[in-house]
This record gives sequence, structure tokens and C-alpha cells, in this order.
Amino acid sequence: MTARMRLQPEAIGLGMTSQRVRDRLIDRLRTGGIVDERVLNAIRTVPRHLFVDEALATRAYEDTALPIGHGQTISQPWVVAKMTEALFQGEQPMPSPPHKVLEVGTGSGYQGAILAALGMEVYTVERIGELLRTARKRFRTLGFNVRSKHDDGRIGWPEHAPFDAILVTAAAPALVDALSSQLACGGVLVAPVGGSTAQSLMRLHKDAAGVITQTTLAPVVFVPLLSGMIDR
Repeated sequence: MTARMRLQPEAIGLGMTSQRVRDRLIDRLRTGGIVDERVLNAIRTVPRHLFVDEALATRAYEDTALPIGHGQTISQPWVVAKMTEALFQGEQPMPSPPHKVLEVGTGSGYQGAILAALGMEVYTVERIGELLRTARKRFRTLGFNVRSKHDDGRIGWPEHAPFDAILVTAAAPALVDALSSQLACGGVLVAPVGGSTAQSLMRLHKDAAGVITQTTLAPVVFVPLLSGMIDR
């Protein structure tokens, strides 16, 4: 299932934000090992240039992270694709996306929009108020019904748990117990784990008995997962 977006002219893009430029990004992602066509189609469709400052719009479809203010970044498209694809993977590829997903670290809103474009029911938590307010405007512009909350992401969103999947967009030295405890049996958690010098993207699967198995997916670099809230 894929959600429909309300594509305004500015979302369609011209020049360095055109569909042809987006298609070249998809080719690079395929070369980089992304194979799930559902994920590739979502990245082809969601206008990444609307999730960065206008001055950076011409770089939106480069396969690189870009600054979004407050010491945060919009993740590299390959990383977004890899994390999203990992939600579908396991001993057997999932025929449909997870239903209810928690995202920890809304940031620009781009990762949440990719999840919503895939038809997932997205709950997202962001500790920096200004980033969340801007992301909410982007969700509304594109017609995505993403549920969002200004709070400390390390505590998750327990009143809406359990989640079929949890995706964490900032790195902690170890997995946060409060988040893994909100994962449903049969669910998947994808998160970067490590410190400032070395991080790995990890995929956790919780089986029907609640036993968790871990798989290392790739080396990555993310901003740290911090506690507390910032109102500005």
C-alpha cells in the first residue's frame, strides 16, 4: 500500500530538483545495494528538496547528508533507504509494510514522510521544538497524516505501544531499553548504535516469545541520541 501525496508545483520540481535528477539518485541507490522496489519508489516520489532549506534545494538529490539547523542533519538518502528497507527484511521478506511505526527523531520530517508514503501509520517524536513545527508543516503540505509529539525521544511513546516497528535516527552507545520494550512481538527495531568514533546500523527482531536477535547492517555516522527537550 502506498499513500497518496498532494503534489503541488513546488513539489514536482525543476532543474536540479526534477524527476530526471531524482531518477539518477534511484540508480545510485540501486548500485549501492538497495533492492526493495517499494522503498525505491517512495524515495523517487517524496520530494526531498522540500525537506531542506531553499538554499540547499539544488543538492537535495545528491546522496549525502545535509544540515537542517540545530546541529542536526537530513540523513543521506542511502541511509534512509537502508533503514527503511530493513523494516521489510528478516528470515522471509515481508509482503507488506509494518502497520504502526514509531520514529525517534523527526528531524526534517523526511524519513517519516518516506514511511508514510509506504502506507505505514507513523508516530514520530522530536526533542527540538522548531524542527518538529517545521516538519509538521511539511507533512500537512504533502497530505500525510503523521502523528507527532514534542518530547524526549529516548522514552518513546509508551501510550501508543506496542509498535510493529521502531526506527531510531540518532545514535546511542547501547540500545535504549525503553524503546525495545515498546516493540511488539514479531516486530523490528532499526537503530544506529555506537559512539562518536564508530557506529553500526543494527536491526533487532523480537520473536513471538519476546526473544531479541540482532543483525549488523552497515557502518554509519549519526548525531547522538540526546535526552531532554528544547522548546525553540
